[in-house]
Amino acid sequence: MEMDACGEMLENNGPKIHSSPESPDLYVLSTLPEVVERVMSFLPSKALLRAACVCRLWRECAWRKLKTRQKVAWLSSVGAAELDLGAHSLVQVVKEELEKVYIIPEMFLYFTDYESLNDRGAHCGPKRAKKKHGSETAAYLEKLLPTDCEILGLATPGIVVTPGGSASNPPMELEDGESGFALLFPKISGVKIQKFHFCKDSKNKVFDEAKLEEAGLKNNPDLRVVLIFGYDIWRHGATRFLHQVLNPLNEKNIIIAGGQVEYLVSFSSQAKSRSTDCIGVVGLALSGPQIQGATVLLDHDVCDEKTVDSAMQRLKAANIPVQNSVGLMFACLGRGEQHYKKKNVEADSFRKHFPNVPLFGFFGNGEIGCDRVVSGNFTLRECNGEKDNLLHGYTTVMTIIHFGHAK
Repeated sequence: MEMDACGEMLENNGPKIHSSPESPDLYVLSTLPEVVERVMSFLPSKALLRAACVCRLWRECAWRKLKTRQKVAWLSSVGAAELDLGAHSLVQVVKEELEKVYIIPEMFLYFTDYESLNDRGAHCGPKRAKKKHGSETAAYLEKLLPTDCEILGLATPGIVVTPGGSASNPPMELEDGESGFALLFPKISGVKIQKFHFCKDSKNKVFDEAKLEEAGLKNNPDLRVVLIFGYDIWRHGATRFLHQVLNPLNEKNIIIAGGQVEYLVSFSSQAKSRSTDCIGVVGLALSGPQIQGATVLLDHDVCDEKTVDSAMQRLKAANIPVQNSVGLMFACLGRGEQHYKKKNVEADSFRKHFPNVPLFGFFGNGEIGCDRVVSGNFTLRECNGEKDNLLHGYTTVMTIIHFGHAK
């Protein structure tokens, strides 16, 4: 399963071949460093790092190449793993495909279906199985990734995924069955990605908003997008806590998108002391002038292909660049096939309007977001100065995020 963002699979009336993401039609090479760099442009990052050990020239050329690779990459799994690794099938995909990636990931955001993790350990009972096999998945992935790579993993009732091979592959709404995906973010010039995690303090009823500033979520003029996810929302007081975190973020000049997941799988080894048994909110704060985004809310009145298409037209009207962009879909468990009486309606509509943007997301227990665009001063909907309602049920939040033009 190859990643479109960093190694497009091309067809020339014959077998598929790999092409570097940096290859124009014609090169004129006049010096040895140019020749070396041209050859290195075809190497994935792991091979490039090995080549950097050969000599000083190769090292300098390799690092120049790595610095220019700033596309967001992705990996996905659909169906059960062929090998029994004792963890989710996404682990097998990452194990097999990570060395073929053309970037060095600094942030690794992944989602898996939670039923598969539970099923693998049913003999232990649901609660013990969830913790055991979720932690095994996290541990496997942590070993495969660079030691300084930040990790955030979540388990959800259903997955929305673009199968590996090409960004133009039709995205799939998988409301059951084993599946997962990972977004790999490299170091991108002009972009800062901060991970955050807030747990409800049983001793204090009021959330300390100073924590938002520490996480880059307040008093940050460069903040453009907040991806935010609540977990263990079935516990008493969870909704109130989520409101306390979201209300200070409800500003018109940032995109807020996410939902309520089943549970937290991973928050990197650096934070093992933080409990995953609490009511919590996690996510990513995306800052930087290069980032553009737009989001639309498909409410309960959007109930057929025609109204879905109208919503996607509004998203398209934001004119967000499609190069180095990803689509995100956060839908209620009550939508999907049972809502439309047909499979894949919303994902297919997204692909119709964004044929070369991969789509990822999940079916969850509640949605976070609204109609909003951060691209210049253009907004999809004027809100008359009132705060948007960010917490929803029986809706879908559809978002596109652009991370800047990159080779």
